[in-house]
Amino acid sequence: MYRIAASLAIAVMVLFGCGNESNPQGPGQGSDAYFVSTDGDDSNPGTYEEPWRTIQKAADTVVAGDTVYIRGGTYEEQVQLFAAGSQDDYIVFSAWQSEHPVIDGASVSIEDPYGGGLLEVMECTHVKIVGLSVRNAGPSQNAAGILILESSAVTVSSCDTYNTVSSGIAAVGCTVIDITGNDVELACNDGEQECITVAGTSVFTVSGNLVHNGGPGTMGGEGIDVKDGSYQGSVHGNSVYGINRVGIYVDSWNKPTSMIDVYGNNVYECSSDGYALAAENGGLLFDVRVFNNVAADNLGSGLVVAGWGEPGAAHPMEDLSIVNNTFFRNGSSTWGCGVSVENPEADYVTVRNNVCSRNTTDQISTEAYGTDLVVDFNLIDGPTAVFGSNYQEGDPMFADTTCGNFHLTAGSPAIDNGTSSLAPSDDYDGVPRPQGAGFDIGAFEYVP
Repeated sequence: MYRIAASLAIAVMVLFGCGNESNPQGPGQGSDAYFVSTDGDDSNPGTYEEPWRTIQKAADTVVAGDTVYIRGGTYEEQVQLFAAGSQDDYIVFSAWQSEHPVIDGASVSIEDPYGGGLLEVMECTHVKIVGLSVRNAGPSQNAAGILILESSAVTVSSCDTYNTVSSGIAAVGCTVIDITGNDVELACNDGEQECITVAGTSVFTVSGNLVHNGGPGTMGGEGIDVKDGSYQGSVHGNSVYGINRVGIYVDSWNKPTSMIDVYGNNVYECSSDGYALAAENGGLLFDVRVFNNVAADNLGSGLVVAGWGEPGAAHPMEDLSIVNNTFFRNGSSTWGCGVSVENPEADYVTVRNNVCSRNTTDQISTEAYGTDLVVDFNLIDGPTAVFGSNYQEGDPMFADTTCGNFHLTAGSPAIDNGTSSLAPSDDYDGVPRPQGAGFDIGAFEYVP
């Protein structure tokens, strides 16, 4: 795991940069605007006309309210940021206008086996990073692209990472973290952790990210993982595909992990399960809601309430709701369910209003569970071990599965046959529920 220690340095951050050449200072968010360019010099004053050469020079200089604009080009350096902004005066690192700055670690060696980042942020507060490209982070098995440690009020948006031995983006031991609208490709190649990692972090948002084509998955490599004592956050609106492990994973490990919403995500064509909930090493996982998601064409199950983890450890879970999701054609030729409940220590689990269609082995399987498992109001299309109560059976009549369009069409048995109990107020698209006489089953509410 990533080490949370004061000896680790911290990296550069960036938020939306605006400005134009007639007003090179740009509006910024603070008192000073600085510029970095590949044809600059660190002895310059850092102005538009006389920019600095390295991003690290900017990281060593900024104070609350400063904005750093980074011009297009390749910067072969590790950037470490130790800085404090404030609620009214963020520190901002941003790509300049539509230019494309790249931090390239091909010639940089990150050796710390416990963690390090090509763009490293530690003990920072009120920092925004926008529009940077980070690639080729290694060789340590925990070398990440963008690594945020023990920081608060940090935003990473509109960035892209590529070919990182460990995570593309990771937040560890933080609070108030926003990871939004990033493109993470070939992360965990072939190191530990996950493509996007949120560990021991509270009040977080992971939204609108594209996470795809991950590493081989021999040491790590889940798409998005919320774990290890994280609480009060959401994972929503992300697209995850081509991952060699679980697409979206919530795992308490050995610390209480709770108040997590997973919704509006699309996970497809992964080599394992689409979604998984676990308590691998004794930590209680509780108050987790999974709703309005799609899992399609994954080689494992659509969603697993898992009993796996450290041998001899407890795997306690409670208050899990799996409601209004669409699980389609998950599984290999021999195994795979829509929803699989496999943990005898999972109490108060609700599986409701889900479309489970054409998954390989069972649409719903409840192999092992604790007290008060509820399975009801689901649509079953294909073989199943469990129907539950108040179920519908038949073809959900999706609009176009070839193109991944899982909206319902007229006449679907999913229409108006769900229940309002625990159902989200909106669907995957943000359409209010209900649209007809009753709540629909699945991630999408039918709109005539």
